[in-house]
Amino acid sequence: QVQLVESGGGLVQPGGSLRLSCSASGSSFRFGGMGWYRQVSGAQRELVAVINSSGTTTYVDSVKGRFTISRDNTKNTVYLQMNSLKPDDTAVYSCYAYDLWDYHAYWGQGTQVTVSS
Repeated sequence: QVQLVESGGGLVQPGGSLRLSCSASGSSFRFGGMGWYRQVSGAQRELVAVINSSGTTTYVDSVKGRFTISRDNTKNTVYLQMNSLKPDDTAVYSCYAYDLWDYHAYWGQGTQVTVSS
């Protein structure tokens, strides 16, 4: 019922910036939280950032001060502004959304972020 469309990934040099976006679409969507996970091939997914319906944000320690998650309520879109990128940030970043309408979690297709000189 809900589709997530991501964009903004790519190749960037260390110290550079990228902005990821994720838009949720569907005839019915009740925002229960959206966020970003990342995964290196073969490894477990790691929660990077999440924002809930009240606007409260949570970040993994390694990205605090560098990444910012935000939400555009009018578009059902979340953004992940990534600054001062490091090679260790290289991963596939996946957006998720929790829909209170049907109590399901939905996932985007994932977008590759590569930080390399």
